[in-house]
Amino acid sequence: MKIYLATADPAQVSWAAELGLTDGVITTPRLLYEAGAVTDPRGLIQEICLAVSGPVVVAVESIHPDEMYRDGKELARLSDQIVVEVPLIEDWLPAIRRLSAEGIRVSAGLVFSATQAVLASRAGASVVNCAIRQMDAGGTDAMIVLSEMRAALDQAGEECDVLASVVASSSDFTRSVLAGADGIAIEPEAMRALLIHPLTDRGMDRMLTELSRLPKGRLTNA
Repeated sequence: MKIYLATADPAQVSWAAELGLTDGVITTPRLLYEAGAVTDPRGLIQEICLAVSGPVVVAVESIHPDEMYRDGKELARLSDQIVVEVPLIEDWLPAIRRLSAEGIRVSAGLVFSATQAVLASRAGASVVNCAIRQMDAGGTDAMIVLSEMRAALDQAGEECDVLASVVASSSDFTRSVLAGADGIAIEPEAMRALLIHPLTDRGMDRMLTELSRLPKGRLTNA
């Protein structure tokens, strides 16, 4: 399973990558804009690619299939780490098909059912992006859908990863893993929160109290 940091801030990417907490990055046009890429995001995308060794998911910003294809080609030229995200809409399937036919990895966005996941894979997507927040907000159990996606893709013999995006809590993270997600997207603030637990804090207080009663440098003194 891969963990994707949902950000366009290279400093946050470097932090997570250096600690071994992330395998890749997923961005959006909004995140790139908020990180300073007001006119041309390509330089920032390349900086992100330098900060992490794994895949970097970047969405196209056009709405016409031919322009999407050109966007995807341009993004793929930036680094072999790039995974181009295209929403799973019928009119935009040609862009997914053309990009994947040329060996460019594609993530299909706005996928909310197992049926869509299988069809996206057939069209050429190597990743399906399942927006679990939107499903939960609409009253659908996102974890059941994640599990169905993974099972359906396996049964259909499709080699396609299921990405749970974007988890916001420890419970969502764990449930996504258990549901069979191949990747989990998480924001930096949420990732930091996952490192915190009340029992960890209590244990740390106890450990510091015990250490304060011992002579210092016991492991380094000759």
